[in-house]
Amino acid sequence: MGAWIAAGCAVAFSASAVRAQTVSAPAHPRPVKDRLIPDHFPSQPTLAPSWSIPVDPLGFSPPGAIYLGARNALASLDFVGEDELLFTFRVPGLLHRDATAGTESDERQIRAVVLSLPQGAVEAETVWTVHDRRRYLWMLHDGHFLLRDRNNLLLGDGSLNLKPFLQFPGPLLGLELDPAQQFLVTDSHEPPKTDAQPGQVASPSTASAAIDSDQAPGDTAPETVVRVLRRDSGKVMLVSRARSIVHLAINSNGYLEELRGQGWAWMLNLSYFDGGSKMLGSVDSRCDPTDDFVSEREILVTACTADDSNRLVAMTTGGRTLWADQIPSVAIWPEITIAPDGLRIARETLGVSHPVNAYAPIDSDDIKGQWLTVYDAATGDLALETPVSPPLDSGGNVAISPSGRRVAVLNAGAIQVFELPAPPPLPADAGEAAAR
Repeated sequence: MGAWIAAGCAVAFSASAVRAQTVSAPAHPRPVKDRLIPDHFPSQPTLAPSWSIPVDPLGFSPPGAIYLGARNALASLDFVGEDELLFTFRVPGLLHRDATAGTESDERQIRAVVLSLPQGAVEAETVWTVHDRRRYLWMLHDGHFLLRDRNNLLLGDGSLNLKPFLQFPGPLLGLELDPAQQFLVTDSHEPPKTDAQPGQVASPSTASAAIDSDQAPGDTAPETVVRVLRRDSGKVMLVSRARSIVHLAINSNGYLEELRGQGWAWMLNLSYFDGGSKMLGSVDSRCDPTDDFVSEREILVTACTADDSNRLVAMTTGGRTLWADQIPSVAIWPEITIAPDGLRIARETLGVSHPVNAYAPIDSDDIKGQWLTVYDAATGDLALETPVSPPLDSGGNVAISPSGRRVAVLNAGAIQVFELPAPPPLPADAGEAAAR
C-alpha cells in the first residue's frame, strides 16, 4: 500500500522492501474442510425462524431494482446485546436538489428503530439526515454504535442518543475496526496540504510523503488519507496516502499484507504496530486475495481460482489452515458479517445467471436473488443457509448476536430471527506462532 508513517514520523514498514526479500511460509496441514458449495439459490431457509417481525409497519419499503448494482447503503441491521435489534433504513421520498449547484443532492433521511425480542416492540426511534450513499453505521460490542456523516463520526447508544466522537479534515469515505474494536482504520478524502483544524483528527505533515512507492514521477498525488487510530483516545498511530479506499485487515497486534510469491502463491505477512513482522502462511490465488480478521486468532482469505470462482480459506495466526470452501462463480459481490466473538461468519452474495467478466457483464435481469451462508468459524460447517429479500448489494441486512446463537435476516417482508446451537471454539493452539 505504500509506506506507513508512525506517530514518531519514522518509517515503520515498507511493502516494496519486503517484496524484495525471500520468504518462506510456515508449514501447515491439509485443510480440515474442503468442499464445493452447490451453485443453487435456496428458496427457503434451512431452518425455520424462531420469530418474524414484519417491517412494513415500521415504514420500511423494498428499494426498487434500479438500485441494484449501485452498491448504495440502504439499510443496517445489528444486535444491541442479545435481546434487542437496531434496524435503520432509507426513508423513501422526493430527491433533494443542491440549490447552489442545481444538481441532485445525496442527502438522505434514515429512520432508526430499536426493537425488543421476541415481540418486536419499538423501544426507541428517530430519523437521521446523512449526506452520501455509503455505509453510515457500525455497531460496537458494548451496545454503542458509530454513525458517519460527511467528515464526522458520532457515537450513539441504545436509546439512539448521539454525541460527537471524531471529526476529520475531509469527508470520511470508509471505516473498519479490529475484532477487539481497539482500533479504527479510516479512509478520508483530503487533498495535499489539507490542514487539520482545532478539534479534528491530526493530519501529520509527513503523511504527504508516505505515498504509494510505485507512483511514477508526475503522477497526481494521492488524496485518500488512511489512518490507524486508537478508538479510546483518537490518537493516530499510523498514517499514509493512497489513490483510493484501502481495505486493511488488522487485529490488536498489527495489520496484514499479501506479498506476491512465485506463480500463484501469496504470502500473508503480519506487520506489528510496534515494529517487526512475521510470515503467517500462504495461499494460491490468480488475483490479489483479500483477507479479514474473523477474530484475534483467525483470518478468512478470499482467493481466485483458475475458473474465476472464489475460494475461501480460513487460517489461524499460527499458520494452520482450518478449512476451505469453493464458491461458485455465479455467486458475486460478497458481503461479510462476523459475530462479535468471532465464532460465526455470515457471507452473503448475489446469485446471478452466469459468471461475470469483462466479456459477460450483467444487468438487473441476470440477478436471481441474494443468498446467505452462515459458517461456524472453527470448522467451516454450515449453520444456516437462507435467501435474503429484498437483495441489498452493499449488505446491512444480516446481524449476528453477541453469543453467535442468533442470526437476524431481513427477508420476505420481515426480520427473521434464527436460533442456532452454540458455535464450536477455535483450536487452543490457533494463534501460538503469532504471539509476541
